[in-house]
Amino acid sequence: MKVNMMHGAGGEVMGELLQTLTKFRHNNAGGIGLEAMDDGAVIPFNGANLVFTTDSHVVRPIFFPGGDIGRISVCGTVNDLTMMGGRPIALSCGMIIEEGFEIDDLARIVASMDEALGEAGASLVTGDTKVVERGALDGIAINTSGIGIAKTVVRDNGLVPGDVIIASGTLGDHGIAIMAHREGFDLGEQIQSDVSPLWKMMEKVLEAGTIHAMKDPTRGGFASAINEMARKSGVCVRIQEETVPVRRSVKSAAGMLGIDPLEVANEGKVIMGVPAADAEKILAALRSHKYGKDAAIVGGVVKGAHVIMETKIGGERFIEPPMGDPVPRVC
Repeated sequence: MKVNMMHGAGGEVMGELLQTLTKFRHNNAGGIGLEAMDDGAVIPFNGANLVFTTDSHVVRPIFFPGGDIGRISVCGTVNDLTMMGGRPIALSCGMIIEEGFEIDDLARIVASMDEALGEAGASLVTGDTKVVERGALDGIAINTSGIGIAKTVVRDNGLVPGDVIIASGTLGDHGIAIMAHREGFDLGEQIQSDVSPLWKMMEKVLEAGTIHAMKDPTRGGFASAINEMARKSGVCVRIQEETVPVRRSVKSAAGMLGIDPLEVANEGKVIMGVPAADAEKILAALRSHKYGKDAAIVGGVVKGAHVIMETKIGGERFIEPPMGDPVPRVC
């Protein structure tokens, strides 16, 4: 058996590969380590919770509606820190650049990274650059790692019966924007990537109420994230279809492309489980920020297993975790 594109797509097949890649005996520094398969590690240090994460980015195309590989490389790492409750402090950047890459494009990417860092309140403090021969890459690949500090650590496995499930905004924007762009659809400004650094928004939310579990629905989208949260927490999640926020333009484009918008990557959204008593306060905090203005309650947590969609016509169906992301190389 050999590695194929499905192994990097964030679905069930990728999970199988990770069972091989995570068999390290030295995988935990005393807190939350690699074995947890969460958005980052937590290392206790001098009474503080040090959060650490890393991510690599191979986006095609490098520039897309609403963003580029530079912005997504910063936002991806900032958001992984944020999902653990960590305030982003410092990032590193490793670039692998193909021979012949335009210097002007590189300058544009760096400017985009700097803008995202400013939004997040973080700094890029160290890095590395390698150049490879022409044909080895689609232009450029970027790795970013980050550290942050968490007052209260949040996991993706803390859902409990009675929790309310909240989505911080419309789903499917990033994956559908990239796929539509690849296919040459001229949709003007109708569909843009949601790629955004979420710390400033979530800082308000963490102060507004309790979050039992949260995750950003990147590769594999909402379907992958909510299934992972339910499975790790040992609960059933029931989603109301009519409350799930998806833009009309995204639904239309997804229909033309034959893609479920709940299975494609988002780069500026959070899925969280919160106590019902705190739900309205958390919704208000989300909606007070520009990245959370479309936040909505989409379901709840009960005893049992699986993720179940209550459809608009009164039926029910399982929301299955995708085997892989139908739009590869988006983050």
